[in-house]
Amino acid sequence: MLACAAQALTAALPAAAVDATPRLYSRAQLLDASGRPLRARSLAAGRNFIFHYPFAGTPCFLLNLGRPTKPAARLKTASEETYEWPGGVGADHSIVAYSAICAHRLTYPTREISFISYREEKSAGSRFAHVIHCCSEHSQYDPAEGAKVLAGPAPQPLAAILLDYDAKSDNLYATGTLGGELFNEFFSKYEFRLALDFQGRPKTAVEGNCIVSELTDYCRQQVKC
Repeated sequence: MLACAAQALTAALPAAAVDATPRLYSRAQLLDASGRPLRARSLAAGRNFIFHYPFAGTPCFLLNLGRPTKPAARLKTASEETYEWPGGVGADHSIVAYSAICAHRLTYPTREISFISYREEKSAGSRFAHVIHCCSEHSQYDPAEGAKVLAGPAPQPLAAILLDYDAKSDNLYATGTLGGELFNEFFSKYEFRLALDFQGRPKTAVEGNCIVSELTDYCRQQVKC
């Protein structure tokens, strides 16, 4: 039986306790760079993986944090909607996914460069380890707690990507989002560039499957700070 994050969220809290409800999109299986089903156990811990969902031009991080995660305490969007992140999936509940669009200035990974990524270690620009760090303005998010903001000017957590995990096959599926989506603002801000990068179709809905790549393979340069 599939462990559906959206269903788990609904079951965990009374309907009246949650303002920001999950947004369900087409269910898409995660595939590896060769086009084969991605096995959850194959995801190396602590490394950045990237895929695009729920639209062709919207990047997401896929992370194996290497340790179990639990549902996060109440989180809040910039528009004051509250929600509870359902936690990680996989055999160890250590696999999480988030929109890779920074909630502050919409910085995102491109093929040429990425100012935002998951960092295992502390750095000159961060007193926190194990965070998603955006070097544009030093917004930092905790992926083990629903990508809540730990530092910097970001007004809300990164939007979570809801995942289904099939324990029998060890397969992963993206099903929707939870939290503050910024897709309209993202498409508006980067309209020209996204049109070039995605053959004029960055808003095409992802259906069926999506390819997962390591950020080091997807992006030529990662900025560290």
